[in-house]
Amino acid sequence: MKNSKVFLTAEWRKLALAQYAVNKEILLKYLPPHTELDDWQGKYYVSLVGFMFVDVKLRGFNIPFHTNFEEVNLRFYVKYKDGKEWKRGVVFLKEIVPLPAITFVANTIYKENYQTLPMKHVWIEQEHQLEVDYLWKNKTWNKFSVTASAKAEEIAVGSEEEFITEHYWGYTKIGPNKTSEYGVEHPRWEAYPIKDYKIEVDFGVNYGSDFAFLNNAKPDSVMLAEGSEIRVLKGKKF
Repeated sequence: MKNSKVFLTAEWRKLALAQYAVNKEILLKYLPPHTELDDWQGKYYVSLVGFMFVDVKLRGFNIPFHTNFEEVNLRFYVKYKDGKEWKRGVVFLKEIVPLPAITFVANTIYKENYQTLPMKHVWIEQEHQLEVDYLWKNKTWNKFSVTASAKAEEIAVGSEEEFITEHYWGYTKIGPNKTSEYGVEHPRWEAYPIKDYKIEVDFGVNYGSDFAFLNNAKPDSVMLAEGSEIRVLKGKKF
């Protein structure tokens, strides 16, 4: 990854992640060609993820009015065998942002599934507690809220949190037999111990009928990662 060209730099901050175990058959039709589903101890997760994009630079330049913004996405986990190397990555089912220009570029050039919706976030930082809320309006307001301890801790080696956060590749289906791949570089993250959470999301409206059943599902796990500076590397197709 070191020799790849950097396409975008930014910070991803206060990543709230809720994991739901789903039947692998649901995910297979969304699987990009040449990739395989990646599981955590036999569970095939989709993650609802809310976070802030901060100080976004495209090829080293800030884009006016597009420097800081929210994103909420639904993703699942895959792996791809590149020669003898297994690459662990994610596939985005949908990415919601508040800026039409981001959606246009991502959908047109990169064949991602972005949607533009009204969004807002609330961060309340107190001495002993941290509250992080991400909200977006799709017919009605949806909300993903996490309350956590104020002090972040290292993510344990071999933990579920490590599995969720240590996927460094993105894969997108761009044709019947073609996939796009890009890399993401970032240091190992820390996470805040969770105290409570609230998820008020219409999964059917936001992500389609395949995921409407999540309206009545309890997540297998919820976490809040601090995040870091990140670098998105120019991709390739195969």
